[in-house]
Amino acid sequence: MKNLIYISLLYVILSACASRQPARAYSWEEDLHQRLLTDFCLSESQVKDYIRKYIPDVTDEQMRRWEESKALECMLLDGEKRYFRNAGPNLFRIDSACYTIKVAKEGIVSTESEKVNQTHLPLVIEAVKKTGRTLVEPKRMRVTYTLTVDTNAVPAGEIVRCWLPYPRTDQARQQGVKLLHTSEADYQLSPASHPHSTLYMEKKAVMGEPTTFSETIEYVSYAEWHPLTPEEILPYDTTGTLYQTYTAERETHIRFSPRIRRLAANLTEGETNPLLKAQRIFRWVNSHFPWTSAREYSTLENIPEYVLDNRHGDCGQVSLLFITLCRCSGIPAHFQSGFMMHPNGWNLHDWAEVYFEGVGWVPVDQSFGVPSFARTPEERMFFCGGIDSWRMIVNNDYSMPLIPEKKFPRSETVDFQRGEVEWEGGNLYFPQWSYRMQIEYVND
Repeated sequence: MKNLIYISLLYVILSACASRQPARAYSWEEDLHQRLLTDFCLSESQVKDYIRKYIPDVTDEQMRRWEESKALECMLLDGEKRYFRNAGPNLFRIDSACYTIKVAKEGIVSTESEKVNQTHLPLVIEAVKKTGRTLVEPKRMRVTYTLTVDTNAVPAGEIVRCWLPYPRTDQARQQGVKLLHTSEADYQLSPASHPHSTLYMEKKAVMGEPTTFSETIEYVSYAEWHPLTPEEILPYDTTGTLYQTYTAERETHIRFSPRIRRLAANLTEGETNPLLKAQRIFRWVNSHFPWTSAREYSTLENIPEYVLDNRHGDCGQVSLLFITLCRCSGIPAHFQSGFMMHPNGWNLHDWAEVYFEGVGWVPVDQSFGVPSFARTPEERMFFCGGIDSWRMIVNNDYSMPLIPEKKFPRSETVDFQRGEVEWEGGNLYFPQWSYRMQIEYVND
């Protein structure tokens, strides 16, 4: 009887194995297609509904003109015209006539970071002048970062692998980093020098429950400002490793195309001083590319070229354009990112650093650009050689491997901020999980 049971059980197991379909090989083309469908998720009627809040009698002819000018972003997918998820709001940031209509109705609304920095920047400038130090105005922050994978997004019992952003410990303006708590007892921190600073954890998925990872950290962030003058900038050692590394092209977004070479040459024509070159590039990017909500970077082949083609960009996009133009002009530059941590205004954020011989690396926040509230020349050019105290630095480069290595392509293949999650069956893309940050500003 037992033999009969064993034979029957073996038959069931073999039948199940025979009926199970082999796992499909991963395809980046299919993955990219799904990412585009996620980003371009609106119909024309949905976008028109938003536009009618400001232009009640919007016409099809106007829609076509905005599409042709790239002010209204759309794409043909699966034979259907689909609009970017923030195409409506972006239209009123990009098109000057639409911008004027919206401002006439609602006025100019300052962001929370602008409200904070209007008071903060003068204090930074004053403190640097008074003390002679370039790192001033420290802010201590305690942060709890939580990533939650949707219920049943991963089969019960499967291991979920998670990488969370972690403050860098190799940056002078970010000190006293402390890890206070993790949701899992076992974790792995990336080496301090690694370009992406991560805290890695894993746990089993449970049926009917979300899978949650969290960390609590504390650190002190300093503002940095350099009252730079052309006279203090020394000639570069063009044979050195630093110069050759950070003036070189980089896959896939720092490429010296013929257009980039011509643009860099035109912007810096007749100028030899690296500081004045960088300032020209900074002012030009600031005046030509308004901030807009951005497509996922993983869907873009070349971000600086995308900005030039579409005449707009978010913080990381304009930063990569600035970096590329600087490198092409012989100014060492690299990508840096993490979060802006302004009270009531935290968000993902990207910026740059440039290297001046005789000074060192200095921060450049191309997206913050020339502040509208600036009252002095120093405030106007503050972010070309300075940065405010309200930051969390996570990355010192882009598109580098994670530690431990991720098996599937990242949800964000360029930047690393929100975190990354995967399991044996594949990557978990953004709609399958959420993140939140709780910040406590600690008084010493």
